[in-house]
Amino acid sequence: MTHKEPLIEFRDVVKAYGTGEAEVRALDGVDLKVRDGEFVAVMGSSGSGKSTTMNILGCLDVPTSGHYLFRGVDVGELDRNQRARLRRHYLGFVFQGFNLLKRTTALQNVALPLIYRKMPARERNRRAKAAPKAVGLADRMHHSSSELSGGQQQRVAIARAIASDPAILLADEPTGNLDSERSHDIMRLLRKLNEEDGITILLVTHEDDMAEYAKRQVMFRDGRIVSDTGVQLREAI
Repeated sequence: MTHKEPLIEFRDVVKAYGTGEAEVRALDGVDLKVRDGEFVAVMGSSGSGKSTTMNILGCLDVPTSGHYLFRGVDVGELDRNQRARLRRHYLGFVFQGFNLLKRTTALQNVALPLIYRKMPARERNRRAKAAPKAVGLADRMHHSSSELSGGQQQRVAIARAIASDPAILLADEPTGNLDSERSHDIMRLLRKLNEEDGITILLVTHEDDMAEYAKRQVMFRDGRIVSDTGVQLREAI
């Protein structure tokens, strides 16, 4: 299904901390559109605004002014419970720390968010088994996370994020705890999920070589977008 409006959109988003002369703008009038099927890398040094952007997109924070729209709906007009439902049903998250339950199998880790969504057992089991296969871990589903390598643990985290079929996968420094070889493995996996399965991905990274896997790179500096390069998907005419 083709959606005419962007999947996510920032319109003149400002996020300020403090008041008066002490005010600091983590985001200073940001305009950003991401459409279905894009793979976008958000880049910038510490303090550039990329983490604040991720927090707002993930409904962990709200803009001081401006608008964050999700499929045309102004997220700022949603109450806390509605934002929680948006997070639970439409957003998938992958973090630098894998955030897995150590004594729990990969399959159980993947199934956990589906339980929170109160998904029927048959559908939950189907998805929980399919997602590890999609990330190349079919033979590790019954291993506990403590028995897996760092790269395998991150694959479980990605499987957990995609099992709920999110509208967008938000990946925050997903290779930060991995060595170079495992980092490239994870980035090749994300690119495969984008190209072959059509999963929309927004990646936050400070590493140029990781950002190159994305089709589009958006550079932040001092709370503003200073460049936006790469292939962007356009509205169908």
